[in-house]
Amino acid sequence: MIKAKQIQRSSMVLVVDDQESNRDVLGMILEDSYQVIYACDGKEALVQIREHAEELSLVMLDLVMPEMSGFEVLEAMRADERIKGIPVIVLTAEKDAELKALNLGALDFIAKPFDMHEVILARVARIIELSEGKHLISAAEHDELTGLYTQNFFFEYANRLYMYHKELRFDAVSMNIEQFHSLNAMNGREFGDEVLKVLGDEIRHFLSENRGIACRAESDHFSIYCEPQADYAALRERFQKRLDGISSKVNILLRMGVNPWQEEVDPVLLFDRASTACDMVRGDYRRPLMIYDEDLRKKETLNRRLLNDLSDAIKTHQLKVYFQPKYDVQSDPPRLNSAEALVRWIHPELGFISPGDFIPLLEGNGLISEVDDYVWQETAKQIAKWKEKYGITLPVSVNLSRVDVFDRDLKNWLKSIVEANGLSFGDLKLEITETACAENSKWLLDTIAELRDMGFEIEMDDFGSGYSSLNMLSTMPTDVLKIDMKFVRNIEESETDRRLVKLILDVARDLHIKTVAEGAETEGQVDLLRNYGVDLVQGYYFSRPLPPEDFERLIEREIATKRG
Repeated sequence: MIKAKQIQRSSMVLVVDDQESNRDVLGMILEDSYQVIYACDGKEALVQIREHAEELSLVMLDLVMPEMSGFEVLEAMRADERIKGIPVIVLTAEKDAELKALNLGALDFIAKPFDMHEVILARVARIIELSEGKHLISAAEHDELTGLYTQNFFFEYANRLYMYHKELRFDAVSMNIEQFHSLNAMNGREFGDEVLKVLGDEIRHFLSENRGIACRAESDHFSIYCEPQADYAALRERFQKRLDGISSKVNILLRMGVNPWQEEVDPVLLFDRASTACDMVRGDYRRPLMIYDEDLRKKETLNRRLLNDLSDAIKTHQLKVYFQPKYDVQSDPPRLNSAEALVRWIHPELGFISPGDFIPLLEGNGLISEVDDYVWQETAKQIAKWKEKYGITLPVSVNLSRVDVFDRDLKNWLKSIVEANGLSFGDLKLEITETACAENSKWLLDTIAELRDMGFEIEMDDFGSGYSSLNMLSTMPTDVLKIDMKFVRNIEESETDRRLVKLILDVARDLHIKTVAEGAETEGQVDLLRNYGVDLVQGYYFSRPLPPEDFERLIEREIATKRG
């Protein structure tokens, strides 16, 4: 019996035949091109196939053998997921057996006796080449981790379904795992991979019950192109339930966006909109599902228009800086103390754009720093104008976003703005939201500390909004706390809110930090805040945000009161 040659080949071939002479002939034909191993019957063949499953490129299988026939080997291979994909060429002198072998999964046959060596080599090479090409395509076609399609193949097949099966009305479903990068960082890559595998497995189960296809795109982004579902909330809950079963200690939230089938809308656009809907509920733990509809389409259109128009809006001063006064309520009567700068967008075609529409949009797209910079410059100019016109300096607070804090040029740029307008650092107060402070990174803390050392006052905005704890004050350099308006709004009716405000004020007093309450609208709210010891109050009770020319009336009134 010929032994396998002890050399490394790129492809391994198993020759199975009960006749040694046949094994010798095939070995002689193949050994210069392939690594050849042998088996003399079906049982030995299966042992070799299973042992070398990852290396075998081809099995050349005799059909008529004692112990176990080639047909039985084919049946056993077809029943075993691990080895069913290994290509087989059957060796037979019986033409009647060929069809049966092909039906059992054989790819080709070679007739005995083996007298055309070059033809045998060519057919072996062709089968191996086709098989390896198929495996390469399969590897590129499917995501290794989840077994779902990769994104490119997914859209290729989705487009084919759309083009050639117009009778199908498939919806687009886009899904993401909330804060997946943080999930990976906190629990390890293996845990993150397990989350993706479990979700992929449940998606495959869903597709076994419903017509459709699915893919895992980058990271934690999954797409499903499927027949319409009666209840997408129930579908999201189905996937969520599987994720909940992974760990009782880790909270995993799945968000979903759906764009229902629309006539003449191709899959690419359909999934763009589903992804937009999914992004719209990012961070919203109360509403993790959104269906793309006409209202959302209008909002998306508006968002794209605003993003495109932002640069021109800054250049042409469509952005207007308004000022809302802050009053010292510990004085009697309350006295104008300072102000907060608030930006408004007056679009030449769209009119007034609510800050609630464009501020979150710019934050989500990384463009908020452009607006912040514009507001800083306009505010500094206005403070200088009032200083020259009235002979007083009215400090104004401006927003400092998380993106701004991580800009390495921030300190020098703010310094240049202050100095260019002849101001002191204390004239331009810097507000940073509690949400941004909650990250508590060393870079953020160091930057805030350096700005404070330069002379800027640091105000923590929206304090108490729920993202951090009071002990954050021990690490964050802070001069002023702004109590979130949701507490002020209900302070007359809610005992809980009153207690929370008192608690915040007690802590601030112990730490020698000034306080500002925002959102006061009634005399009763102002009286309570004054009695609790709040230093400054801003809100509609005193004034709405005003353009500079209207705000000047408040300055003039304050000056007149002092003189009187």
